[in-house]
Amino acid sequence: ILGFSTPPGRLSMMAFILNALTCALGLLYFIRRGKQCLDFTITVHFFHLLGCWIYNSRFPSTLTWWLVHIVCTALMAAIGEYLCMRIELREIPLNSAPKSNV
Repeated sequence: ILGFSTPPGRLSMMAFILNALTCALGLLYFIRRGKQCLDFTITVHFFHLLGCWIYNSRFPSTLTWWLVHIVCTALMAAIGEYLCMRIELREIPLNSAPKSNV
C-alpha cells in the first residue's frame, strides 16, 4: 500500500511521518536523555519490523517500505535528540531558595 502514486499510499506515508514526530515527543517525555534517543528509536523500529514480519508471514522487501522507515527512523531520532538536548542544556537556577529578611 505504500507508494507515491496512489492517495492511500501517500496517506499511509504521511501517517508514518506524523507517527515519527509524535514518537519524538514520546522520547522527550519518557527518555529525557539525548544520548539514549537513537537507541530507543532503533529498538522501536526493530520491534515494528519484527511485528510486520510476523503479521505478513514474510520479510518486508519493497523499497518504499524501507525508505519510509529509514526516513521515519532518522526523523524520530533527530527530533527526539534535539528536544531532549534542549531540556538537558537549560540553565540550572542557583538561587532557588527563598530569601529571608533577617
